[in-house]
Amino acid sequence: METIDVDRSDPEYRAWLKEAVRKVQADANRSADTHLLRFPLPEAWGIDLYLKDESTHPTGSLKHRLARSLFLYGLCNGWIRPGKPVIEASSGSTAVSEAYFAKLIGVPFIAVMPRTTSAEKCRLIEFHGGQCHFVDDSMKMYEESALLAAETGGHYMDQF
Repeated sequence: METIDVDRSDPEYRAWLKEAVRKVQADANRSADTHLLRFPLPEAWGIDLYLKDESTHPTGSLKHRLARSLFLYGLCNGWIRPGKPVIEASSGSTAVSEAYFAKLIGVPFIAVMPRTTSAEKCRLIEFHGGQCHFVDDSMKMYEESALLAAETGGHYMDQF
């Protein structure tokens, strides 16, 4: 990860960072108790099976907790900054959740994705305030994401 020169003594930046972290952590508090649903099995088996219902997150995404962790990590390392975009090479649930967290803290979000991505995924990313940036060759998503981050001064999240 590239080192970014951030003046951590700047009171305006510190106030923004404190509020951004507070908002992301508040989401964690809100969703700490993900519902467990009992799945019926034959009584003779003697097994109780419970399933965790991740669809109860605001994004309905299984990747909601991952995105929250990525945002906290990026914020605490000074990589996510006010007014600068967060960029991710993803056309899936991670991008939907990252769009949600970017909107929550007030930074732009760009999902770099293949042109063949479903309209429904694009709609969900845009619903949560994200922007879709299409590439014709899916093998170029990561390269394009890094390039966009460099051009905009943003942060390439790179979930991998």
